[in-house]
Amino acid sequence: MVAPEDPTSEYSLRNRRDHPISEETQKLVAQGGDNPSREARSVTTTTSTLPRSAPGRTRRRVRLPFSVPAALVLLGAVAVLALWWRTTPSVDGGLAGWTTEAGRITGLLAGYGCAVLVGLMARVPALERGVGADRIARWHALGGRYTVSLVCAHALLIILGYGMTAHTDPVHETATVVFDYPEMLKGTVGFLLLLAAGLTSARAARRRLPYELWHLIHLGFYLALFLAFSHQLANGASFAASPLARTFWYALYLSAAALVLWFRVLTPVRHALRHRLRVADVTWEAPGVLSVTVAGRDLDRLGAEPGQFFRWRFAARGLWWAANPYSLSAPPRSDRLRITVKAAGGHSAALARLRPGTRVFAEGPSGALTASRRRSLPSASRHGRPAPAGRGGTLLLAGGVGITPLRALFETLPGDVVLLYTARRPEDLALRGELDAIAAARGARVLYFVDEPAAHRLTLTGRELRRFVPDVADRDVYLCGPPGMAAAARTALRDAGVPRGRVHHESFEF
Repeated sequence: MVAPEDPTSEYSLRNRRDHPISEETQKLVAQGGDNPSREARSVTTTTSTLPRSAPGRTRRRVRLPFSVPAALVLLGAVAVLALWWRTTPSVDGGLAGWTTEAGRITGLLAGYGCAVLVGLMARVPALERGVGADRIARWHALGGRYTVSLVCAHALLIILGYGMTAHTDPVHETATVVFDYPEMLKGTVGFLLLLAAGLTSARAARRRLPYELWHLIHLGFYLALFLAFSHQLANGASFAASPLARTFWYALYLSAAALVLWFRVLTPVRHALRHRLRVADVTWEAPGVLSVTVAGRDLDRLGAEPGQFFRWRFAARGLWWAANPYSLSAPPRSDRLRITVKAAGGHSAALARLRPGTRVFAEGPSGALTASRRRSLPSASRHGRPAPAGRGGTLLLAGGVGITPLRALFETLPGDVVLLYTARRPEDLALRGELDAIAAARGARVLYFVDEPAAHRLTLTGRELRRFVPDVADRDVYLCGPPGMAAAARTALRDAGVPRGRVHHESFEF
């Protein structure tokens, strides 16, 4: 069904019957649980006496510590330095020679760093599930800064070293290197593309750039990598002197390219063909918030879990060339997946124009904001007896459209679950009817807060959290919301006594 023209229209059961919610929840919705009042209230709590359980299985996964990938990356860097040492018997020429060799070392490390960056962003599911997509993105950003710095140092040191050896000024030597050395024009273009990707990754630039433009600029990184690779093999003294070094470099770059090709190109195409992913319908949930239901077959074989996300590419005008990350807003079913999106940027706003039958390509599932992140299972599941109050419970803290992954978890997490949901206005509380129905079905609590009017606002402090959830310090907390809200929530949770390891959060900022 095509999205209605009026984005503020009331939630319609007629539009929701095919959405991936449990049969029990659908029955409650049909009984009237999905027609929430729009009166502004500071807190709304829904409870019932049904058993505190939910469908689905929890698959325990080990969270990969930072030390493991850091040690692997460091080991690779040591191997690169060993490669330089093995292919450089001695350094002649005094200061000029050492400056040139420093340029070669930084060039080798920069080339290695580029391959690592590609591997990090190849979207390997096992890595994203074990580490978390936001954590990988932070590593990528940190590694990108180091790599750009190494590339700049490489260019500067090589020009200075060559200039001192030839007794020429830096400007003249730059022209000589760029125009007279083989493959250097390609290397220069690659350097400029890499520099553009690095500069647009700065926080100030990211805030001003639309995601689509940022994504397009970063696609140039792959071209930069190809150009730099040919430049390194043509001009690198280490590769000219050692076939083993060339073999190592080929293996490094081909491995990175294979990861990208498999997980970012072939896997989405395979999913689209095998599972026949198509848009089923588009429905407005709240002002500026819409849901897209994707139909397919054997979708359980994707292995998706509540709380995870896919990167979605729709074969429609203005949408086909960029894959954007959107969380599942309902537990995945064998024939349906659903995402709920705030129509803010150009890509998300264009989703409202999707038509049923549009082909869909999905990369994933990704993300570690799943039930397996909890540091302790409910006591009842460990000892076979009722869990004491406040032990093994979970708090879900959502802000705005951050409700999307938490809505899926709200339906499926076992044990005692409390959901705190904040929005600007009552009508911005997307999926409220479903949340009320789920709470009634499983005996959970859901508390709504709105910023307007101000009297109904939730002040994110440790004291306020303890007021509404007295045992918050004993709970695992899943957090999803805008950056400012998430930062305030983390501070409040720390003040409320929640250990850092029990606060689970993923950010999808580019």
